Amino acid sequence: MQPAGVVRDLRVLLDNPLTMKQHVNRVASSCFFFHLRRLRQIKRHVIPEATNQLVAAVIFGRLDYCNSVLAGLP
Repeated sequence: MQPAGVVRDLRVLLDNPLTMKQHVNRVASSCFFFHLRRLRQIKRHVIPEATNQLVAAVIFGRLDYCNSVLAGLP
């Protein structure tokens, strides 16, 4: 039986050499494709300041989740 190349723990993808490339790509992709597209749909219903706060809360919250495992990466 071969060891897994990538495992998921607490929504963090850990690859064999611990480069975290797949995790970073997945987070960036989900922020752009899902979260920003959903926020674009409600943009016309709220004032611009609220839209900016929503973007900051959703995207920064997603990017900051478990970012301590990313410390020291290239």
